[in-house]
Amino acid sequence: MGGGSVKDVKSKQELDGLVQSGAPVVLHFWASWCEASKHMDEVFSHLSTDFPHAHFLRVEAEEQPEISEAYAVSAVPFFVFAKDGKIADKLEGADPSSLANKVAKVAGSVNPGEPAAPASLGMAAGSTILETIKELAKENGSSQVKIGAGDTLKKRLQQLIESNPIMLFMKGNPEEPKCGFSQKVVDILKEEKVKFGSFDILSDNEVREGLKKFSNWPTFPQLYCKGELLGGCDIAISMHESGELKEVFRDHGIDTFDSAGAKVTEAGSGKGGTSAATGLNSTLTSRLESLIHSSPVMLFMKGKPEEPKCGFSRKVVDILAQEKVEFQTFDILSDEEVRQGLKVHSNWSSYPQLYIKGELIGGSDIVLEMQKSGELKKVLAEKGIVQKDTLEDRLKKLISSSPVMLFMKGTPDAPKCGFSSKVVNALTEDGVSFGSFDILTDEEVRQGLKVFSNWPTFPQLYYKGELIGGSDIILELKNNGELKATLTE
Repeated sequence: MGGGSVKDVKSKQELDGLVQSGAPVVLHFWASWCEASKHMDEVFSHLSTDFPHAHFLRVEAEEQPEISEAYAVSAVPFFVFAKDGKIADKLEGADPSSLANKVAKVAGSVNPGEPAAPASLGMAAGSTILETIKELAKENGSSQVKIGAGDTLKKRLQQLIESNPIMLFMKGNPEEPKCGFSQKVVDILKEEKVKFGSFDILSDNEVREGLKKFSNWPTFPQLYCKGELLGGCDIAISMHESGELKEVFRDHGIDTFDSAGAKVTEAGSGKGGTSAATGLNSTLTSRLESLIHSSPVMLFMKGKPEEPKCGFSRKVVDILAQEKVEFQTFDILSDEEVRQGLKVHSNWSSYPQLYIKGELIGGSDIVLEMQKSGELKKVLAEKGIVQKDTLEDRLKKLISSSPVMLFMKGTPDAPKCGFSSKVVNALTEDGVSFGSFDILTDEEVRQGLKVFSNWPTFPQLYYKGELIGGSDIILELKNNGELKATLTE
């Protein structure tokens, strides 16, 4: 990326220190694969030389997820402007003129007495760059690009992952592994007597880097079964030594072969084959029943919802999130007694296991099939499991709960800040009826609405679901005699 006085941020701690220093800070979130980012970075670099007293910082959005999440970045290019230790403004998309104006506002104009838009914008942006950005926006329908691998790469990765029932992404090839971890997983698969495909990630850097993001798994090798990530070397070793890998392969229809290539066993149906007479002691049986019934929707999985330890568990977590149902989980890796006991109790040999109102639904394959057919939604409804609102759903309902809706600090009778008080007075004086919500009572709504509306401060006034603005805009409308008309159109 370009030259100029631009510094690449390496940690959130470093960034926080610069912002808290109080000096003007301009932050560019970019991605190496995004053409709009690259062209806007040239503008960014030129502007950095025009405003030497400001810190111009660059963050590669996907490489610094902690920083990107802190600033709610979901697309690139994305710019954040800070001054006096606070966020002063944000800019989404490739808009050179807006970038120059916003930089000038936090860092001061190029020459005293000149307008906010710097005279050097023509030099900074250059006609060629400006035209290129316009063309990119025209082609993509937007000047922003959502973070993540491009659609073409995603499609290729999915095809590679699904090219064999068992697929290993490794360094080298099975005959000549290029690292000890890859060698170990190859040996394990041979010991399991299963056929597998492989891909040498050293031969294709696009696949190598893309798969890290696609799978949310930063290292290699990566082992997949029927399109789902099992994990890396450590997990493969653990599953092999415990016998669980053999169970997973059997449960997902993977046949085993002898050294001559002849089929040794037919794959199982997914059931464990354990007798219904479990033979488990009453204490463990009681504990398992208690766990199964501890939530209307209960998932026994590897890891936790926010950090699944296998692709099959991740898949079921994603499905439940898509169905918008509340569910509880139990990490079977944390309790070997429950892990082994539940296999016998449920007569189901693998994980994850999903239960609804105490009844076993099945593992990842069955849950996925049920979702695709609509059966899962039907079962949830029949069992009385209602969908939970997402935060976005909740915000939309709140915003639409009154034709004129004010999100404020405090209540109309007892405002908790001067800006909220002024807006309440303006609405009252103009005889406008309105609903209100005290954002101090609900931190989730308070933070969520900032992102939803792309408006960082409160109060926020909405009319018929559309944001009108904050206190400055409301007071300006009031002073111009336009407030009541605006809210009754």
